[in-house]
Amino acid sequence: MSVMAQLQDELAQFKKEGVYKRLNYLDSPQGARVQMEGRGEVVILSSNNYLGLCDVPDVVQAGKAALDRWGAGTGSVRFICGTFTVHRQLEDALAKFVGCESSLTYVSCWNANEGLCPTILSEPDIVISDQLNHASIIDSTRLAKASMKCQTAVFKHSDMGDLEEKLKAAPNARRKLIFTDGIFSMEGDIAKLPDLLTLARKYDAILAVDDSHATGVLGKSGRGTAEHHGMLGQIDVITSTLGKALGGAAGGFTAGPLALTDYLTQRSRPQLFSNALPPTVAASALAAVLYVERHPELVSRLHQNARYFREQLLSLGFKPLPGETPIVPVILGETAKAIHMSELLLAEGVFVTGFGYPVVPQGHARVRCQLSAAHSRDDLDFALRAFKKVGSKLGLI
Repeated sequence: MSVMAQLQDELAQFKKEGVYKRLNYLDSPQGARVQMEGRGEVVILSSNNYLGLCDVPDVVQAGKAALDRWGAGTGSVRFICGTFTVHRQLEDALAKFVGCESSLTYVSCWNANEGLCPTILSEPDIVISDQLNHASIIDSTRLAKASMKCQTAVFKHSDMGDLEEKLKAAPNARRKLIFTDGIFSMEGDIAKLPDLLTLARKYDAILAVDDSHATGVLGKSGRGTAEHHGMLGQIDVITSTLGKALGGAAGGFTAGPLALTDYLTQRSRPQLFSNALPPTVAASALAAVLYVERHPELVSRLHQNARYFREQLLSLGFKPLPGETPIVPVILGETAKAIHMSELLLAEGVFVTGFGYPVVPQGHARVRCQLSAAHSRDDLDFALRAFKKVGSKLGLI
């Protein structure tokens, strides 16, 4: 049997098991309500557009102006063909926003994470990763282990005792890197940064935080997990994305000391061998950062919406995972069940994605609701009525 025939058989099995992912096509800007091909208008509860900036005029216009000024693309990598001034402006603004000395942009946070561990770690070193970290962190540690022969370890989710045991077990490591998500994307819980930093300092380790779901979301002014814990400026390395709360276009960055970002510029392979962000994206992201700085009330509105939606789900009889972030997962167990519920909700005009294996462990499938500052109370109540109807139909409430 040919490789393609084997793949077709596996795809057919996915469909039979009810775990096949079907793409839905949108024909409008990302927002609280979108136009979906074949569905009409739907309320969207599955977007990372936490602050509703995807279609804010200031952000969109900045991209249009950049297209006229700098053109569509960069033509090559930065050190070969030159770096556009908008990239420097964006990196300065991002560093200031997250409380670091310097930042370096990548085409995605996946690339930022992938470019960190293999660049600064080698055989005498170790990276210790939280059990529930994002796939990009997992792949970064695997790549560092495979290519640079560094040691790797995983500590139980947010378990400081287990992390300390892992640190004690590597007394002779030259560099120790603790890597964690800021907000864990599938659970919606927040990293214990004060405890992590205490252990990092005790064992002379570097603390790196992927703040992709926290930038623009946590803290009084949206500056992330560090601001949430009152620790702005204290975290060694922050990686994050421009593709979620900050306008949702694309791109990511690594922020930290100037020595780090300079070294990444010299040696990080995703930086050296990939074109820079398109100037349009860089300009839109810069406008988004400045917009958040001017409008901290968006962050307050986001959390008001998240609290309301979580409380109302509980009053209906659902049992979302507890938390204080705009990620509200409802655990269902089996992947097929989560996908079936998401399909029924979509039929009611609510787009929320069902997640199962391999995105989450077997038996922990869920529908993950994500709230936005752009949602009105009417949007949320519409979605809650759909949850009540579908939950009753499935015997969940």
